[in-house]
Amino acid sequence: MKTEVIALIAQDLSLNPSRVEACIALLDEGASIPFISRYRKEVTGSMDEVTIADIADRHHKYQELEKRKASILASIEEQGKLDDKLKERIENCWESNLLEDMYLPYKPKRRTRAQIAREQGLEPLAALIEKEYFYDENSLHQKAKAFCKDDLKDIEAVLQGARDIIAENINENENCRAAVRREFQYTAKIVSKLIKGKAEEADKYRDYFDFSESLKHCSSHRLLAMRRGEKEGFLRVSIQADEENCLQKLRRLSIHRRNASSDQINMAVEDSFKRLLKPSIENEFAALSKEKADTEAIAVFAKALRQVLLASPLGAKRILGIDPGFRTGCKVVCIDAQGNLLHDSVIYPHPPKADPQTAAKHITQLVKQFEIEAIAIGNGTAGRESESFIRGLALPSHIEIFSVNEDGASIYSASAIAREEFPDKDVTVRGAVSIARRLMDPLAELVKIDSKSIGVGQYQHDVDQTALKHQLDLVVASCVNAVGVELNTASKHLLSYVSGLGPALAQNIVQYRQEHGAFRSRKDLMNVPRMGAKAFQQSAGFLRISGAANPLDNSAVHPESYHIVESMAKDLHCSLSDLMKDASLRAQIKPECYRDKVGEETLKDILQELEKPSRDPRKALESF
Repeated sequence: MKTEVIALIAQDLSLNPSRVEACIALLDEGASIPFISRYRKEVTGSMDEVTIADIADRHHKYQELEKRKASILASIEEQGKLDDKLKERIENCWESNLLEDMYLPYKPKRRTRAQIAREQGLEPLAALIEKEYFYDENSLHQKAKAFCKDDLKDIEAVLQGARDIIAENINENENCRAAVRREFQYTAKIVSKLIKGKAEEADKYRDYFDFSESLKHCSSHRLLAMRRGEKEGFLRVSIQADEENCLQKLRRLSIHRRNASSDQINMAVEDSFKRLLKPSIENEFAALSKEKADTEAIAVFAKALRQVLLASPLGAKRILGIDPGFRTGCKVVCIDAQGNLLHDSVIYPHPPKADPQTAAKHITQLVKQFEIEAIAIGNGTAGRESESFIRGLALPSHIEIFSVNEDGASIYSASAIAREEFPDKDVTVRGAVSIARRLMDPLAELVKIDSKSIGVGQYQHDVDQTALKHQLDLVVASCVNAVGVELNTASKHLLSYVSGLGPALAQNIVQYRQEHGAFRSRKDLMNVPRMGAKAFQQSAGFLRISGAANPLDNSAVHPESYHIVESMAKDLHCSLSDLMKDASLRAQIKPECYRDKVGEETLKDILQELEKPSRDPRKALESF
């Protein structure tokens, strides 16, 4: 690992370089972000998941930059143009734009106007003009005349070719590009205009029909709205900087005298800026601003998703779920405390087929027959009316009624996962089951749905989909591991997000459970096919076994730390079970006696976990 990369990441994130290096080493060994955050606090200095993810992202960015450098060096060397100075400059460059600027003069390109002019032999003339050799028009024209031939019929054609070469040289000059880039950084505006004849269709983009704002102050939602309008063919969006300032800077860098040569260079400067430099830097800033807007928007989506996933669970209760509707009726399901489907039917409490009396009688009968403890009603079409109808029934007072967010339920009901769970049921029944299970445990149910379908952001389809998926997957994994997973009841979909597992091992765990019965201890995991020591280390602390012989198997204490708790119990002459149940025993623990066996942060976490083993970070659900 390059020390420069470590130093850059540490500088970017204001972190201790040795901590960054230790964190990257853990990531390179295959440790997951939740595992590092929870069980390697001494190594990282108690970094949280966000910081570790930032380190991972930056490390990946610099690794990609290293690959790009290697590719560029190979390309220039192949051309026989790589000297030691250029090689050193490329190797020491850590900014993507500057690296591409260095490569631009050597980058293979399609046949340009400058290349055609070079093929016509005009490079010597262009070089003389660039050196401002010609003081008067006459000497310039005399020299240009010598280059006239079949494909260069007059002096103007010759001078145009020379200017094309100079324009390309200006575009490929690092100082010129840096000057224009700086001007864009300070003065760039994003400008949006309505495309003629589209006013009626584009009404929702009315705010952007004639819009201009400083690019660096433009909010992510406005930028994404304009880009969406552009994509839909209603708006023309551009990035504009102060053109005269850009041209003045280019002139200062390119022109040093006032003579016939400088007139030609000035024309080349204007052509270079308008035809080459401006479009290139504008595209660069369009991409950078889009990337920044995407990052900000994705952060908002991720925060919203975390709130949805960590919504309060009702817990293991018998639930009646209702997927409301008018014309097709309300789909009703009953599930047991484990989420298994017991019954499904349809009622028609609303027009056009309104039969509220039969519907009321049916619901009352189901509540009694299946000993229902709570009712979950989807909040979509007919949701309010259905909730009013249910609340108007004379149901037992202990039954709680909840409105449940049904975003994504229709996606789930038509998915392969739902078909696998309920092959003989139609989509309406599957959707109602999903609503009922969401009340029981939102996290366990929502992991079955593509997180982009949960409806957590207005512009989620406009941002970079790969970056969005990566960030949302991190959030799902973070939430699953923060809550912990019951090893003997979790679905393969929930297990797949546990640190160190993934879909294949999750499937193997479920299959092992079906063939051998419930897991009795975390050690049993080592009997699962393809479960190696690394996967066990990464996953064990996040998996819970209620009723296990060793009570630590139902806690967040990692098996690698069991010996610490066992020493505590031994020193207090009690069992592990008594230690975890009896607060007076725990009060007698002397932390200083165990600091030689484990780090301070891990010891603190162990003592907290003994106070409340397997605590759920989600708040208790309240009904209204």
